[in-house]
Amino acid sequence: MTTERTAIVTGAARGIGLATAHRFLSEGYRVAFLDNNQQTLESTVSQINTPQRVLKLDCDVSSHQQVSDSIAQVIEKFGRIDALVNNAGIADFMPVTETSFEVWQNILATNLNGPFLCAQACIPHMIKQGSGAIVNITSISGLRASTLRTAYGTSKAALAHLTKQLAAELGQHNVRVNSVAPGPIDTAMSKKVHTPEIRADYYAQIPLDRYGDEKEVANVIYFLCSDEASFVTGQEICADGGFDTTGIGLTTLRGER
Repeated sequence: MTTERTAIVTGAARGIGLATAHRFLSEGYRVAFLDNNQQTLESTVSQINTPQRVLKLDCDVSSHQQVSDSIAQVIEKFGRIDALVNNAGIADFMPVTETSFEVWQNILATNLNGPFLCAQACIPHMIKQGSGAIVNITSISGLRASTLRTAYGTSKAALAHLTKQLAAELGQHNVRVNSVAPGPIDTAMSKKVHTPEIRADYYAQIPLDRYGDEKEVANVIYFLCSDEASFVTGQEICADGGFDTTGIGLTTLRGER
């Protein structure tokens, strides 16, 4: 069996997923890029100059069959799975009274069912090799309730608990499971939905007084998958500039009115 390490990143065509995939590649990993946006995935992977260490897979993580087929292809090409990053996610922000059951189902299918299916498909291979790390990408919205996020926030809160369940069960096999909760990050999604007024609201509650960068989140994800975090499991780490820790009064402390 090959000992060259392999990582799987879902939602890898852009944003935090792409930054994470690049971080793994920079550390010598082979990386499977999973994404259901085939056009963006094709464009992204075509720009990587080490194609022999990359596998691109068009995969909707909410589909049991597509996940099973994709993980089988990873094993066929690379022979092992050392890290799984469950990053793929969707969001629709709307009042609870306007959140249809279809919207609710779709968000939970991708944000909760997807990580469960991907983990379930990868775990047997990690147990067989006696090691592995899984990182689920949750959200500050799963820790702090906010408006318009009934489905999204609930899906991320549930994913945080799934992380703990998996960590408790898999520790005996030397498989670690953690989650990273990004706060306000300058992704394409946030730039699209965060108005200047919303950004100002965030700045008013972030001790570091700025949005984060995708690479900063990728660094935390990589750390949790690395040997440097060999005694860390069952944890949710906030990469949020201090947003989760801070209540009211920050603007007053800064002298802002």
